[in-house]
Amino acid sequence: MRLSEHTFATIASIQGPLLFVEQVPEVRMGEVVTIVFPDARQVEGEVLKIEGTTVLIQIFGESRGLDRENSRVIFTDSVRRAPLCLDMLDRVFNGSFEPLDDLPMFVPEEWVPVTGYPMNPVARARPQQFIETGFSTIDGLNTLVKGQKLPIFSSAGLPSKEIAAGILQNARLPGQTGSGLGEGFVVVFVALGLTYHEYDYYRRTLERMHTNFVAFINLAKDPVVERLLAPRFGLTVAEYLAFKHGMDVLVVTTDMTNYCDALREVSTAREELPGRRGYPGYMYSDLASLYERAGRIKELSGSVTQLPVVTMPEDDITHPIPDLTGYITEGQIVLSRQLHQKGVFPPVDVLPSLSRLMQRGIGEGHTRKDHRDLANLLYKYYAKGRDLRALEAIVGREGMSEDDRVILDFAETFEKQLVHQGTKRRNIGETLDKGVELLNEFSLETP
Repeated sequence: MRLSEHTFATIASIQGPLLFVEQVPEVRMGEVVTIVFPDARQVEGEVLKIEGTTVLIQIFGESRGLDRENSRVIFTDSVRRAPLCLDMLDRVFNGSFEPLDDLPMFVPEEWVPVTGYPMNPVARARPQQFIETGFSTIDGLNTLVKGQKLPIFSSAGLPSKEIAAGILQNARLPGQTGSGLGEGFVVVFVALGLTYHEYDYYRRTLERMHTNFVAFINLAKDPVVERLLAPRFGLTVAEYLAFKHGMDVLVVTTDMTNYCDALREVSTAREELPGRRGYPGYMYSDLASLYERAGRIKELSGSVTQLPVVTMPEDDITHPIPDLTGYITEGQIVLSRQLHQKGVFPPVDVLPSLSRLMQRGIGEGHTRKDHRDLANLLYKYYAKGRDLRALEAIVGREGMSEDDRVILDFAETFEKQLVHQGTKRRNIGETLDKGVELLNEFSLETP
């Protein structure tokens, strides 16, 4: 039964958070709807699937109390939009852009679709100038550059949470000092599918940051569609701050595996044909619609840089999630279980790690003139040392030449002194000095 121009009481069935509404003549994919309970309570939802005049709706919230006869669905004829204003800085929101910090909602200056606007490839500026994360393995050997998308590949049990928190607190532009972020640099933090323990950990991290961040927190108990919305809200905020207010924005997202699992769950609800490992066939284009929102625009001073965390199921880097992420992004930071077991933090395995845009953000005028040559030498001798460990296991240390033993010792010291830094932050100068010091200690070639 149609009650008004956009209100319908033709609910066919209710299956948990899913609602089927019949006899809806006009509707659009992704349209926002309002579900009115028999007791006049209201929750929002989103159109997931259209089949003729039957519409499948995902409810954002609890569906308990709904019934077919006395509940109504109001179609708003609009897609999801993000409220934007500079007052959102230093605030924490949930996956539906509702405040979690017990402060009132700000008055938005404008509303922008969360899908964003495609960035004209001709208008894209090349990523350049590095962002300092405070971790030597990233800053010195796999440098993050403004406008880049550089994922962190982790595995179950590895400290990706602590690394993400360290980047949240320590990331800044070159030359900035002190514990606070500098003016013009903002971190947008998007956390997906958190347990209460993880949420408490990140909450305390954000409290220590004090300023220049925007956070979107999605808990494991929250509606699954919010897990798909939160990254889009975060990126819409990042684009607004970068391209309207000229800020350099670093978007840290954890964990994209939870996002992809939510995508699979919604795809199953839509009864779509599954692809690899049950994930939808369009997961590549869906991930690209998020990752490709990083970048710089010519003649505009701002930038959007992405640092997503991906937990590889079963430590499998060929799993569809890290595999597709690797195709879209410009490199990867790979965490090592072996280094973690040795007590190394951050346990970054620098050999499979790569930043394809590193060259554009280092060298004279950016970091230091000897940066590239120094990084090459550190890679060279550490790779040799790793190879020699296999030989040592066969012939023993005594059966190796003196030169080989020096390289073995260098590899061990490299992991203990340069890769391992604990919770202490290093700026780029300290990182490069530490690399030169290591080469000198073992009388190896220096730049």
